[in-house]
Amino acid sequence: MNNPFLKRRNFAYSVIANLTFWVLLAIIAGIFLGHYFPAIAVKMEIIGKTFVDIIKVFIVPIIFFTIVLGISGMGDLKKVGRIGIKSLIYFEIITTIALVIGITVALWLQPGNIDKSNLQIMDATKYTQNASTDFDWTKFFLSNITLQVLIISIIIGIALNFSKQRLKAVELLSKGSKLVFTGLKYVMYLAPLGAFGGMAFTVGKFGLHTLVPLAKLMGTVYLTMFVFIFFVLGGILWYFKENIFNFLRYIKEELLIVLGTSSSEAALPSIMQKLEKMGCSKQVVGLVVPTGYSFNLDGTSIYLSMSIIFLAQLYNVQLSFAEMASIVGILMVTSKGAAGVTGSGFIILASTLTAIHKIPIEGLAFLLGVDKFMSEARAITNLIGNGVATIVIAKSEKEFIDS
Repeated sequence: MNNPFLKRRNFAYSVIANLTFWVLLAIIAGIFLGHYFPAIAVKMEIIGKTFVDIIKVFIVPIIFFTIVLGISGMGDLKKVGRIGIKSLIYFEIITTIALVIGITVALWLQPGNIDKSNLQIMDATKYTQNASTDFDWTKFFLSNITLQVLIISIIIGIALNFSKQRLKAVELLSKGSKLVFTGLKYVMYLAPLGAFGGMAFTVGKFGLHTLVPLAKLMGTVYLTMFVFIFFVLGGILWYFKENIFNFLRYIKEELLIVLGTSSSEAALPSIMQKLEKMGCSKQVVGLVVPTGYSFNLDGTSIYLSMSIIFLAQLYNVQLSFAEMASIVGILMVTSKGAAGVTGSGFIILASTLTAIHKIPIEGLAFLLGVDKFMSEARAITNLIGNGVATIVIAKSEKEFIDS
């Protein structure tokens, strides 16, 4: 029973069978291929995109089943409304803190105080030509499938509470939900391929050499995300008697998938499963996570605020306190549009720069080369932020069961 050989063999088997091990190995392989064989690596984009597209197919039914089953089983519709309002208030407070931290750290470390003559300039016209100073809520809603499904599911869930056929409907929906999650379980075995394709394409397309001129900005962004995750989100979890390190270990597979694919959507279905297993009730997970993917973009908020200060410093533009407060105010609204639209971060930056009329909008061309390498930090922070938000709402509503 205590044979050391058997222990080592069992440990080796557990490592090989662990999805995290394969995803990490795939990321390393992707970086290697992208660096040494960029022409081949760029062709791997289809693999990463296909995996994310397959995962996106599961997002709509998982959100639908989770919310409808959660609300129809909750009974107390006032509680549903309270959870929704509490979530939105929490999101606004935390994203505002993220914006302020982003600006504060950028002002302190001054990543834009560098020689821009050595920076790689890329074409940013497609983001700047249609820049607008107005935030269009209609466009935001129509382009955000997650939000549309969320609202429709809430309406159906509420309607089921008043239906005489509620039990039959719930039984049928439960079978559908089980089928979808079983399918997702098998699709997640493809995660290493998705991570490999995404990382290989990124490194092959943009090259690690592009990081050198903007290393200070990259370092500042990653440092700020680190501070936000471990001190702000970690502090919030500590208040609710949870440990940030334990939580990160628990979702390590999702973090690696996001790192490889640069998409938090790739981990949305599985993070919902993990949060339920952790103890958060189905209805809280169903309401908070999808809403958070539209309104609680902590990583994106930090990146946007830091990028604007970076460009101001790059062009030696002095911003007053009132102007910085205006930037926070504008981003509090426009950052909500960063969900579900390709290149949305740059569109939002372009709109914000247009609104403040002081920083040259063409400065976005300097950011394009390294944006892909910073998207991992944004997506990972967004994922962790939404996980923490779900735990907070669940605990505050006594909808959390300690395992």
